[in-house]
Amino acid sequence: MKTQTIILAFAILFTGLMAGIFFTWSNAVKPGIGKLSDLEYLKAFQSMNRVILNNAFRLVFAGALIAVALVPVFYFNLYPKNIFWVFVLTLVIYWIGAFGVTILGNIPLNEILDKTNLESISSEEVKELRRSIEVKWNNLNLIRAISSGITFLSLLVSFLFLDK
Repeated sequence: MKTQTIILAFAILFTGLMAGIFFTWSNAVKPGIGKLSDLEYLKAFQSMNRVILNNAFRLVFAGALIAVALVPVFYFNLYPKNIFWVFVLTLVIYWIGAFGVTILGNIPLNEILDKTNLESISSEEVKELRRSIEVKWNNLNLIRAISSGITFLSLLVSFLFLDK
């Protein structure tokens, strides 16, 4: 099997996993904890944000970034065919819509929550903290889910149309 095919397979696998993670957070996790009281919501969200930062998640997150970036490099021989530009477009969509949004949007909100001692703030501060994080975080995560889903599907369809 060619190196470029292996890289594309890893890009499909890792972006599919990331799309699944983002989709699950948008579709089940956040709506589920959204039904909790403000303090319970923040405690649950804080706990999940801490638990997800594990080696398996880091591998998939970084693997997707690296593999998606390598696909157009290893398929440069297809330039100027449309499929090459699909690979470039998937790189841009994923790096902006999943990675960029994560770094510039979701992580700063996660850090605000992580640094807050929820036991030492008033109920009004708890309510305000949730109000300042919840909708923004959910909207940003939806962007990540859509971007990674588009990337995954584009890579998968591209693989099916590649001359083998």
